[in-house]
Amino acid sequence: MLSTEGTAQTYRAKREPLITPIMVLVGIIPFFTFALGTWQVQRLKWKVALIDDLEEKLEREPMPLPPQINLAALPEFAFRKVVLQGHWDNAHALLLGPRVRDGTIGYHLVVPLVRSNGSTVLVDRGFVPRDVAQDARQVQNGVQGEVEILGMLRTSQVRNKFTPDNHPEKGEWYWADVDAMANYAGGEAAGVQPVFVEEIFEGHAGEASSRIAHGLPVGRSPTVDIRNSHVSYIVTWYSLSAFTTAMFIRLLLKRRQALARLPR
Repeated sequence: MLSTEGTAQTYRAKREPLITPIMVLVGIIPFFTFALGTWQVQRLKWKVALIDDLEEKLEREPMPLPPQINLAALPEFAFRKVVLQGHWDNAHALLLGPRVRDGTIGYHLVVPLVRSNGSTVLVDRGFVPRDVAQDARQVQNGVQGEVEILGMLRTSQVRNKFTPDNHPEKGEWYWADVDAMANYAGGEAAGVQPVFVEEIFEGHAGEASSRIAHGLPVGRSPTVDIRNSHVSYIVTWYSLSAFTTAMFIRLLLKRRQALARLPR
């Protein structure tokens, strides 16, 4: 008779890992978002230094432009005040936009200025509401003779992916492509340089309203209008880092409690 000796096997519970793939993912997020927050701190320091530099330039006395402007040096003089003398080339005036000012939709009237002592440059005379934009062009046509304006040097705008193409042949200008506008005004053959100046308006709100009512453009205020949202980005990324850190700790504690209840 065969003896049946017990072959009992010892039961061992499956060993569950403390850290799951989901926890690994959640654990990485705090480091990633903290790094982004730190990067935004560096960006904030850079942006503040840039704005301070531009504001310092803006506070300097207005300077005259040389007869022929060195285009390569223009970025160094962005936001510098300049004084220009000459007469308007109203035949090549254009409307740039649409733009919004104080909730009103309109355009900016850009007119080449034929300088009496140098090349022709482009001057953004300022904002006009949409319903009087054509009237503003007619008023501009009546401005003859020598003029002197105070303006601010600017560089060509950066076009975003949502901005339509300009169509000079249709008179449609959606963004300030300074090179294209200079070519529209006659280009190098006509002595036009791709230099963009925004006319400065230093009057009060009542005077601005009066100018608009009479079809006259209102120039920009002499301020630095560079957007600085880095503080909000810093708060967002550091808050997300703290939140995901707390989430990871909570998941870790729950995981340890669940493993402690398993049979050993």
